[in-house]
Amino acid sequence: MTANGLEAPHRRREQGSRLLERLAVTGYATATWVVSHVPASIARWVIGTGSQAGYLFWPTKRRWSNANFGHVLGLPPDDPRVRRLALSAYREYARYLVEAMRLESSSVEAAASRVHQHDLDYIEEAWSQSSGGLIFALGHVGNNEAVAAAVAHRGWPVNVVADDSSFPEMFERFRRLREGWGVHVIPWRNLREIYTVLRGREMLALLIDWGYRSDGIPVRFFDAWTTLPAGAATLAAKTRSAILPVSIHRTAEERFHVSYAPLIHVASRAPADLQRATQAIADSLEANIRAAPEQWYSFKPMWPATAAEAAELEARAAAMLADTGERSGRREVTAEPDATGASDMGTEPRPDPHFRTAEA
Repeated sequence: MTANGLEAPHRRREQGSRLLERLAVTGYATATWVVSHVPASIARWVIGTGSQAGYLFWPTKRRWSNANFGHVLGLPPDDPRVRRLALSAYREYARYLVEAMRLESSSVEAAASRVHQHDLDYIEEAWSQSSGGLIFALGHVGNNEAVAAAVAHRGWPVNVVADDSSFPEMFERFRRLREGWGVHVIPWRNLREIYTVLRGREMLALLIDWGYRSDGIPVRFFDAWTTLPAGAATLAAKTRSAILPVSIHRTAEERFHVSYAPLIHVASRAPADLQRATQAIADSLEANIRAAPEQWYSFKPMWPATAAEAAELEARAAAMLADTGERSGRREVTAEPDATGASDMGTEPRPDPHFRTAEA
């Protein structure tokens, strides 16, 4: 457990965790049944009001959200405009939750119909330009589930990585739903399968805005230093896969528009190449959020809490950019553990929480 406690949770073994899981699963199942049997507008209002109340009456969540949206707007966290944006984001998050719940009783065709189909045509072109698989780099914006269903409906081999450690029964519920659409779900600890699908030239979706972790790759994001997970760039380098940053936004017609930043090719596992690729991902995520900040629903802290941490990240980024991996005539990281937990000495990969990509 890191100091900020934001890594992927490990399977809980303390007394009472089983009861908590059963309550969560039962509560979600009940809410899903209710949402599927009442008008969507009513469900959105009820859940949206509850979400906004949580923001207003939960000081920690409110502080985190205000800090995040303050960065987005370039304003102090206590500015009224930041508060208004945060409240709008919680209302939009409720809209996403209602959509996700109602998808459980929808066909894959209905889910896919929510996405502008011509937006997906570029994916095949991008896929053909990759020597390995195709890694989708996504943020918590719009509705990733609907787009995943639409991609799978095309017959393309799409995979997502999900956290199966906190609530295994909830994970299994979500896994069955996605597998029913044709979206293969990989537990986040199963690095071997992650490598297998990419080396088999399949598609892999990775969510990249799970919150600040000091051990990620330092990047500039909304004009401030933070980190993003090392997973996307490291996987791309190791499997010769291309990274396709994806933006998903809800339109006025309650459908989803999908757009893309330029493909990212990671030349090697050298720290300089990993930092440059991850910075390109950060730039695309920033543009994605700027286009519709109220649709961004990542409510964990996305930036370090102190100026000293930010300065350390800036220094680390400079050191990475100076390290091209050519000291021994090889463009790779040598002997040090990489983002997957596997070193170039041939050790067995260890799971990395940066690979979580699906809510579970």
